[in-house]
Amino acid sequence: MTGDQPVLYLFGTGAQPVLTITSAVEQAQADGWRVCLGLTPTAAGWLHPYLAGLEALTGAPVRAHYKLPGQEDVWPTADVVLLAPASFNTVNRWALGLTDTFVVGYAAEALGRGIPTVALPCVNSALAAHPQYARSLETLHAAGARVITPETMTAPGLDDTPGFDWPLALREARLALTREV
Repeated sequence: MTGDQPVLYLFGTGAQPVLTITSAVEQAQADGWRVCLGLTPTAAGWLHPYLAGLEALTGAPVRAHYKLPGQEDVWPTADVVLLAPASFNTVNRWALGLTDTFVVGYAAEALGRGIPTVALPCVNSALAAHPQYARSLETLHAAGARVITPETMTAPGLDDTPGFDWPLALREARLALTREV
């Protein structure tokens, strides 16, 4: 832990609940976390008008890309990684080790480094029925990730994702921290 505050890397992807990630940051901070926010390129594009405000809120740059070779890391070391919302694409890329984005690459490395890693997917029912999704969840579980799969799915074609549970995601991150301490 960095000082008295544990460090949470909160990673958002291109799923609709990322549009409410500010409230998740605020909830995490109220729970005592120092939050560093990472976004997939799609999520960063969606949140582009709000990135400066998110940086002010977290006190750290929002990252959507790998740093350049030799460039100093601007974030403290993570105590826990929380990947939420985790899109279908991100879950599968992570499980397959396709690390072409900062968020997926760091999440993959976190598993290898033994950093507690929690994910809360946000996937519609048609994509969740795809056979690769079940294989990806199994792979991630075997690698040590805690992937929570409550009722966060919607019918195919619906943009609304009712009930995305930020408090559940943050509780699971806290539990992951206490299991490792």
